[in-house]
Amino acid sequence: MSRPTHLDVEFPAPDGLILRGRLSLPDGPGPHPAITMAHGYGTVKEQTLLRLADMFTEAGLAVLVHDHRTFGASDGTPRQDIDPWKQIEDWRRALTYLEARPEVDADRIGLWGSSYVGGHALVLGATDRRLKAVVAQGPTISGFEQSRRRVAPDNLPALEAALDADECAQLAGEPPHTQALVSADPAVAASYRAPDAVSYYLQELPDGTRWDNTVTVRSTRKARMYEPGAFVDRVSPTPLLMIVGKQDTVTLTDTALAAYNRALHPKELVMLSGGHFSPYTTEFAQASAAATDFFRSHLAPNTSRQAGAAHR
Repeated sequence: MSRPTHLDVEFPAPDGLILRGRLSLPDGPGPHPAITMAHGYGTVKEQTLLRLADMFTEAGLAVLVHDHRTFGASDGTPRQDIDPWKQIEDWRRALTYLEARPEVDADRIGLWGSSYVGGHALVLGATDRRLKAVVAQGPTISGFEQSRRRVAPDNLPALEAALDADECAQLAGEPPHTQALVSADPAVAASYRAPDAVSYYLQELPDGTRWDNTVTVRSTRKARMYEPGAFVDRVSPTPLLMIVGKQDTVTLTDTALAAYNRALHPKELVMLSGGHFSPYTTEFAQASAAATDFFRSHLAPNTSRQAGAAHR
Protein backbone atom coordinates (compact mmCIF):
# COMPACT_ATOMS: atom_id res chain seq x y z
CA MET A 1 0.00 0.00 0.00
CA SER A 2 1.40 3.41 -0.98
CA ARG A 3 1.97 5.98 1.73
CA PRO A 4 0.18 9.35 1.75
CA THR A 5 2.03 12.50 0.80
CA HIS A 6 2.16 14.91 3.75
CA LEU A 7 2.51 18.66 3.28
CA ASP A 8 2.95 21.20 6.07
CA VAL A 9 0.60 24.07 5.21
CA GLU A 10 -0.45 27.42 6.61
CA PHE A 11 -3.20 29.90 5.80
CA PRO A 12 -4.58 33.11 7.32
CA ALA A 13 -7.62 33.18 9.57
CA PRO A 14 -10.23 35.87 8.82
CA ASP A 15 -8.45 38.27 11.19
CA GLY A 16 -5.04 37.54 9.61
CA LEU A 17 -3.71 35.24 12.34
CA ILE A 18 -1.79 32.31 10.81
CA LEU A 19 -3.21 28.81 11.20
CA ARG A 20 -1.04 25.78 10.47
CA GLY A 21 -1.72 22.15 9.78
CA ARG A 22 -1.02 19.16 7.60
CA LEU A 23 -2.49 18.32 4.20
CA SER A 24 -2.34 14.63 3.31
CA LEU A 25 -2.79 13.57 -0.30
CA PRO A 26 -3.58 10.05 -1.53
CA ASP A 27 -1.60 8.34 -4.24
CA GLY A 28 -2.70 8.86 -7.83
CA PRO A 29 -3.90 11.78 -9.91
CA GLY A 30 -6.40 14.28 -8.51
CA PRO A 31 -8.50 16.15 -7.97
CA HIS A 32 -9.43 14.07 -4.93
CA PRO A 33 -12.46 14.10 -2.65
CA ALA A 34 -11.38 15.68 0.62
CA ILE A 35 -12.25 16.21 4.26
CA THR A 36 -11.22 18.80 6.82
CA MET A 37 -10.62 17.78 10.44
CA ALA A 38 -9.88 19.61 13.69
CA HIS A 39 -9.12 18.56 17.25
CA GLY A 40 -11.30 18.74 20.34
CA TYR A 41 -11.17 20.70 23.60
CA GLY A 42 -7.61 21.64 24.48
CA THR A 43 -5.88 19.10 22.25
CA VAL A 44 -3.62 19.25 19.19
CA LYS A 45 -3.56 17.37 15.92
CA GLU A 46 -0.86 14.96 17.14
CA GLN A 47 -3.31 13.50 19.69
CA THR A 48 -4.97 10.80 17.51
CA LEU A 49 -6.05 12.97 14.56
CA LEU A 50 -2.99 12.40 12.36
CA ARG A 51 -3.38 8.64 12.73
CA LEU A 52 -7.03 8.87 11.71
CA ALA A 53 -6.22 11.25 8.86
CA ASP A 54 -3.76 8.69 7.45
CA MET A 55 -6.53 6.07 7.40
CA PHE A 56 -8.83 8.44 5.50
CA THR A 57 -6.05 9.25 3.04
CA GLU A 58 -5.35 5.56 2.44
CA ALA A 59 -9.05 5.29 1.54
CA GLY A 60 -8.54 7.87 -1.22
CA LEU A 61 -9.37 11.13 0.57
CA ALA A 62 -7.25 14.26 0.76
CA VAL A 63 -7.26 15.38 4.40
CA LEU A 64 -6.54 18.77 5.95
CA VAL A 65 -5.94 18.77 9.72
CA HIS A 66 -5.23 22.11 11.35
CA ASP A 67 -4.45 23.25 14.88
CA HIS A 68 -6.89 25.74 16.34
CA ARG A 69 -5.65 29.25 17.09
CA THR A 70 -3.55 29.41 20.29
CA PHE A 71 -2.86 25.66 20.05
CA GLY A 72 -0.12 23.55 18.57
CA ALA A 73 1.61 24.97 15.49
CA SER A 74 -0.94 27.75 14.96
CA ASP A 75 -0.39 31.32 16.12
CA GLY A 76 -2.42 33.20 18.68
CA THR A 77 -2.24 34.42 22.26
CA PRO A 78 -2.97 33.85 25.02
CA ARG A 79 -1.96 30.24 24.46
CA GLN A 80 -4.40 27.43 25.23
CA ASP A 81 -7.42 29.76 24.95
CA ILE A 82 -10.67 28.33 23.55
CA ASP A 83 -13.42 30.37 21.93
CA PRO A 84 -15.84 28.09 20.06
CA TRP A 85 -17.10 30.76 17.68
CA LYS A 86 -13.61 31.88 16.69
CA GLN A 87 -12.69 28.24 16.12
CA ILE A 88 -15.74 27.82 13.90
CA GLU A 89 -14.87 30.95 11.91
CA ASP A 90 -11.30 29.67 11.48
CA TRP A 91 -12.50 26.22 10.45
CA ARG A 92 -14.71 27.76 7.77
CA ARG A 93 -11.58 29.48 6.44
CA ALA A 94 -9.78 26.11 6.48
CA LEU A 95 -12.58 24.76 4.29
CA THR A 96 -12.10 27.67 1.89
CA TYR A 97 -8.37 26.99 1.78
CA LEU A 98 -8.96 23.29 1.13
CA GLU A 99 -11.38 23.83 -1.75
CA ALA A 100 -8.87 26.21 -3.40
CA ARG A 101 -6.14 23.54 -3.49
CA PRO A 102 -5.65 22.20 -7.05
CA GLU A 103 -5.37 18.63 -5.72
CA VAL A 104 -8.92 18.80 -4.29
CA ASP A 105 -12.32 18.36 -5.93
CA ALA A 106 -14.19 21.35 -4.49
CA ASP A 107 -17.54 19.65 -5.10
CA ARG A 108 -16.66 16.68 -2.86
CA ILE A 109 -15.59 17.99 0.55
CA GLY A 110 -16.68 16.64 3.93
CA LEU A 111 -15.95 17.52 7.55
CA TRP A 112 -15.07 15.42 10.61
CA GLY A 113 -15.20 16.71 14.17
CA SER A 114 -15.14 15.05 17.57
CA SER A 115 -16.07 16.00 21.14
CA TYR A 116 -16.17 19.80 21.59
CA VAL A 117 -15.40 20.18 17.90
CA GLY A 118 -18.13 17.65 17.09
CA GLY A 119 -20.41 20.50 18.13
CA HIS A 120 -18.59 22.78 15.68
CA ALA A 121 -19.25 20.15 13.00
CA LEU A 122 -22.99 20.51 13.57
CA VAL A 123 -22.78 24.31 13.35
CA LEU A 124 -20.74 24.24 10.15
CA GLY A 125 -22.84 21.46 8.66
CA ALA A 126 -25.93 23.61 9.23
CA THR A 127 -24.42 26.85 7.90
CA ASP A 128 -22.10 25.91 5.02
CA ARG A 129 -23.57 24.05 2.05
CA ARG A 130 -20.17 23.51 0.49
CA LEU A 131 -19.95 20.51 2.79
CA LYS A 132 -21.27 17.30 1.26
CA ALA A 133 -20.96 15.06 4.34
CA VAL A 134 -20.53 15.71 8.08
CA VAL A 135 -19.30 13.36 10.81
CA ALA A 136 -19.85 14.39 14.45
CA GLN A 137 -18.21 11.94 16.87
CA GLY A 138 -19.22 12.20 20.53
CA PRO A 139 -20.31 15.79 19.89
CA THR A 140 -20.95 18.48 22.44
CA ILE A 141 -24.69 19.17 22.29
CA SER A 142 -25.25 21.42 25.31
CA GLY A 143 -22.50 23.12 27.25
CA PHE A 144 -24.97 24.00 29.98
CA GLU A 145 -26.15 20.42 30.44
CA GLN A 146 -22.62 19.03 30.39
CA SER A 147 -21.56 21.49 33.09
CA ARG A 148 -24.70 20.83 35.14
CA ARG A 149 -23.99 17.09 35.18
CA ARG A 150 -20.22 17.23 35.70
CA VAL A 151 -19.92 19.99 38.31
CA ALA A 152 -21.24 19.00 41.71
CA PRO A 153 -23.65 21.57 43.20
CA ASP A 154 -21.34 22.08 46.18
CA ASN A 155 -18.55 23.09 43.80
CA LEU A 156 -20.54 25.64 41.81
CA PRO A 157 -19.88 28.65 44.09
CA ALA A 158 -16.12 28.10 43.82
CA LEU A 159 -16.36 27.76 40.04
CA GLU A 160 -18.39 30.94 39.68
CA ALA A 161 -15.98 32.77 41.99
CA ALA A 162 -13.01 31.66 39.86
CA LEU A 163 -14.71 32.85 36.67
CA ASP A 164 -15.57 36.21 38.22
CA ALA A 165 -12.07 36.67 39.64
CA ASP A 166 -10.59 36.01 36.21
CA GLU A 167 -12.89 38.60 34.63
CA CYS A 168 -11.94 41.20 37.22
CA ALA A 169 -8.24 40.45 36.81
CA GLN A 170 -8.47 41.01 33.05
CA LEU A 171 -10.13 44.39 33.64
CA ALA A 172 -7.16 45.27 35.84
CA GLY A 173 -4.77 44.43 33.00
CA GLU A 174 -3.72 40.93 34.03
CA PRO A 175 -3.51 38.11 31.47
CA PRO A 176 -6.32 35.54 31.58
CA HIS A 177 -5.98 33.07 34.43
CA THR A 178 -5.21 29.43 33.60
CA GLN A 179 -5.86 26.05 35.14
CA ALA A 180 -4.93 22.45 34.34
CA LEU A 181 -6.73 20.66 31.53
CA VAL A 182 -6.51 17.36 33.39
CA SER A 183 -5.49 16.36 36.89
CA ALA A 184 -6.21 13.40 39.11
CA ASP A 185 -5.48 15.56 42.15
CA PRO A 186 -8.74 16.98 43.56
CA ALA A 187 -6.80 19.88 45.05
CA VAL A 188 -5.79 21.07 41.54
CA ALA A 189 -8.32 23.04 39.52
CA ALA A 190 -8.82 21.17 36.24
CA SER A 191 -11.26 20.73 33.37
CA TYR A 192 -11.21 16.91 33.53
CA ARG A 193 -10.45 14.40 36.29
CA ALA A 194 -11.69 11.05 34.99
CA PRO A 195 -8.91 8.46 34.55
CA ASP A 196 -9.61 7.97 30.83
CA ALA A 197 -9.40 11.73 30.26
CA VAL A 198 -6.13 12.01 32.18
CA SER A 199 -4.69 9.09 30.22
CA TYR A 200 -5.76 10.53 26.85
CA TYR A 201 -4.57 14.08 27.40
CA LEU A 202 -1.26 13.04 28.95
CA GLN A 203 -0.36 10.56 26.23
CA GLU A 204 3.20 10.70 24.93
CA LEU A 205 3.48 13.07 21.96
CA PRO A 206 6.08 13.31 19.18
CA ASP A 207 9.14 15.42 19.90
CA GLY A 208 8.57 19.05 19.02
CA THR A 209 4.81 18.98 19.59
CA ARG A 210 3.64 22.21 21.20
CA TRP A 211 1.09 21.40 23.91
CA ASP A 212 0.70 22.24 27.58
CA ASN A 213 -1.58 20.77 30.22
CA THR A 214 -3.26 24.14 30.73
CA VAL A 215 -6.30 26.03 29.51
CA THR A 216 -7.55 29.53 30.21
CA VAL A 217 -10.21 29.79 32.89
CA ARG A 218 -12.38 31.90 30.60
CA SER A 219 -12.55 28.94 28.20
CA THR A 220 -14.74 27.23 30.80
CA ARG A 221 -17.27 30.07 30.80
CA LYS A 222 -17.46 29.99 26.99
CA ALA A 223 -17.86 26.21 27.01
CA ARG A 224 -20.75 26.43 29.48
CA MET A 225 -22.47 28.95 27.16
CA TYR A 226 -22.02 26.86 24.00
CA GLU A 227 -25.18 25.18 22.64
CA PRO A 228 -24.39 23.67 19.21
CA GLY A 229 -27.25 21.17 19.50
CA ALA A 230 -29.57 23.99 18.42
CA PHE A 231 -28.19 23.53 14.89
CA VAL A 232 -28.66 19.77 14.52
CA ASP A 233 -31.97 19.87 12.65
CA ARG A 234 -30.52 22.39 10.18
CA VAL A 235 -27.72 20.15 8.91
CA SER A 236 -30.16 18.44 6.53
CA PRO A 237 -30.09 18.02 3.55
CA THR A 238 -26.34 17.50 4.08
CA PRO A 239 -25.80 13.85 5.15
CA LEU A 240 -24.90 13.51 8.83
CA LEU A 241 -23.22 10.64 10.68
CA MET A 242 -23.19 10.72 14.47
CA ILE A 243 -20.88 8.35 16.37
CA VAL A 244 -21.87 8.02 20.02
CA GLY A 245 -20.37 6.11 22.94
CA LYS A 246 -22.88 4.17 25.01
CA GLN A 247 -21.35 5.32 28.32
CA ASP A 248 -20.24 8.86 27.46
CA THR A 249 -20.20 10.99 30.62
CA VAL A 250 -18.30 13.91 29.04
CA THR A 251 -20.51 15.01 26.15
CA LEU A 252 -23.33 12.78 27.42
CA THR A 253 -24.85 9.83 25.59
CA ASP A 254 -28.47 10.78 26.19
CA THR A 255 -28.14 14.35 24.93
CA ALA A 256 -26.38 13.09 21.79
CA LEU A 257 -29.14 10.56 21.11
CA ALA A 258 -31.84 13.18 21.71
CA ALA A 259 -30.06 15.48 19.24
CA TYR A 260 -29.85 12.66 16.70
CA ASN A 261 -33.59 12.16 17.00
CA ARG A 262 -34.09 15.85 16.22
CA ALA A 263 -31.83 15.70 13.18
CA LEU A 264 -33.53 15.33 9.82
CA HIS A 265 -32.65 12.84 7.11
CA PRO A 266 -30.29 11.88 5.59
CA LYS A 267 -28.66 10.75 8.83
CA GLU A 268 -26.91 7.71 10.27
CA LEU A 269 -26.07 6.67 13.83
CA VAL A 270 -23.28 4.38 15.04
CA MET A 271 -23.21 3.35 18.71
CA LEU A 272 -19.91 2.26 20.26
CA SER A 273 -19.07 0.48 23.49
CA GLY A 274 -17.33 2.49 26.14
CA GLY A 275 -17.15 6.12 27.09
CA HIS A 276 -16.12 9.41 25.54
CA PHE A 277 -12.53 8.44 24.75
CA SER A 278 -13.20 4.91 23.46
CA PRO A 279 -13.39 6.03 19.77
CA TYR A 280 -9.76 7.13 20.13
CA THR A 281 -8.66 3.93 21.89
CA THR A 282 -10.49 0.61 22.25
CA GLU A 283 -13.13 1.41 19.61
CA PHE A 284 -10.82 3.25 17.21
CA ALA A 285 -11.10 0.61 14.48
CA GLN A 286 -14.91 0.60 14.51
CA ALA A 287 -15.21 4.39 14.67
CA SER A 288 -12.71 4.98 11.88
CA ALA A 289 -14.27 2.33 9.67
CA ALA A 290 -17.74 3.83 10.09
CA ALA A 291 -16.50 7.31 9.18
CA THR A 292 -14.49 5.98 6.22
CA ASP A 293 -17.49 4.13 4.80
CA PHE A 294 -19.68 7.19 5.26
CA PHE A 295 -17.26 9.51 3.46
CA ARG A 296 -16.71 7.00 0.67
CA SER A 297 -20.47 6.77 0.17
CA HIS A 298 -21.20 10.49 0.12
CA LEU A 299 -18.03 11.90 -1.45
CA ALA A 300 -17.71 9.39 -4.27
CA PRO A 301 -17.87 10.92 -7.76
CA ASN A 302 -21.27 11.06 -9.40
CA THR A 303 -20.52 8.49 -12.06
CA SER A 304 -23.92 8.77 -13.74
CA ARG A 305 -23.48 12.55 -14.05
CA GLN A 306 -19.97 12.08 -15.44
CA ALA A 307 -21.20 9.51 -17.96
CA GLY A 308 -23.94 11.86 -19.10
CA ALA A 309 -21.46 14.67 -19.57
CA ALA A 310 -19.20 12.39 -21.62
CA HIS A 311 -22.07 11.44 -23.96
CA ARG A 312 -22.91 15.11 -24.49
